[in-house]
Order: sequence, then structure tokens, then C-alpha cells
Amino acid sequence: MGRTRAALYGLACAFVAAVTPAAAFTLYDPSSTGSVYGATSAYGSSSAYGSTYGYGAYGYEPDYQTDEAFRAQAAPIPRQLVEFRGRFGPGTIVISTEERRLYYVLGNGQAIQYGIGVGRPGFAWSGTKTITMKREWPDWRPPAEMLRRRPDLPRYMAGGAENPLGARAMYLSGSLYRIHGSNEPETIGQAVSSGCIRMTNEDVTDLYERVKLGTRVVVLR
Repeated sequence: MGRTRAALYGLACAFVAAVTPAAAFTLYDPSSTGSVYGATSAYGSSSAYGSTYGYGAYGYEPDYQTDEAFRAQAAPIPRQLVEFRGRFGPGTIVISTEERRLYYVLGNGQAIQYGIGVGRPGFAWSGTKTITMKREWPDWRPPAEMLRRRPDLPRYMAGGAENPLGARAMYLSGSLYRIHGSNEPETIGQAVSSGCIRMTNEDVTDLYERVKLGTRVVVLR
């Protein structure tokens, strides 16, 4: 079952690359000649974690109504408050593909920083979207493009601990992409997806409660 779950997750919004610490950085907008914004961590960024593919170590089927399942995960990159400078207004989600970090802009020079997994080579993208739908413990229906690559995949998987979309999903306008949870938290900080942005279940649940439909999402390379 573990092998099947790993295979499904690697494809759902699925090359593994080294994690880049996010102590301090400056991003550049490819359409301009200047810095878009810079962010510097307000706290330490070191961490250690262990993982057994989400929930396996607990040996039981979780009650999804109480959302206890995602609490078994250990975050490889801690969520933290950081200094944030830039032209993005409060409530905007800014994603740095290169740094593998997501920022929820608070305003007053601050943002909440989350570790994320991003698209593997050939599946990375950039642009501006909005959140058009939100779902708790979402079902998964692999899109036609994915089924053409992997016809052996299930056509449908109900929401739950084995589902590669994790505890929450936020759907991005005009695309098949989502910001969603994960049943393999050890992949956070890596480039492994088919273009979706993945987070630990705890982090995606925290973000889910903060954002509203219509929230602007800016994805930078």
C-alpha cells in the first residue's frame, strides 16, 4: 500500500532536489529590471524531522471529521513570521518557486512563510491566479493529461489520509493547479510535483483558514 501511495502522490501534483534554507533572499521579477521584494527571517530556520509517509506510524484510520490525521505530520520547514518588503498588498499569496517558499502577506512589512513543494523540471510555471474554490479533505480525479501519461492510475480517489491532495485544497483559476496538502511531508522543500503547490497538512490548514475566495496568488520562478 505504501508503494502505491507514493506512486500516486508523486503523480497527483507531482526529482528530488536539495532543500534551500530561506534565511534571507531577494527575488526578481523577470518582466522588470529591479527587485520585486526581499524577505528576511525573523526567527531561526533550522529544523529536523522524521516521517513515515504521513500517518503510518500511528497504525489507525483517522477520523477526518476531527482532522486529527494531519497532526501526525512533522514539518520539514517550520512555518514562521518573516519581514517582507514589496509591492504586494495584505492578503496576497506570493510563491517563490526557486526558494520553495510561500508567503501570505500580512502588511506592515511582515508575512507568514511556509515551506512548499513545487513543480519538477518541465512542470514549473509562473503567473497570477486567484483562488476560485476551497475544499476540505478533497477527492482526487486525475486530469486527462495525467491519465494519458499514466493510464494505470485510478479515475477517482475519495478524500482521506491516503489521498495525495491531503487535508485541504485551494483551486487556482484557469488551470488544473491547486495549493494542497500532502500525505508525504518529507517532500516539502523539493521539486517533485506536476505543477501544484504542496504543503504539509498542518500548514495548508492554517493557510486555508486565512484565505478567502478571490485571493490573489502570484507565482514567481
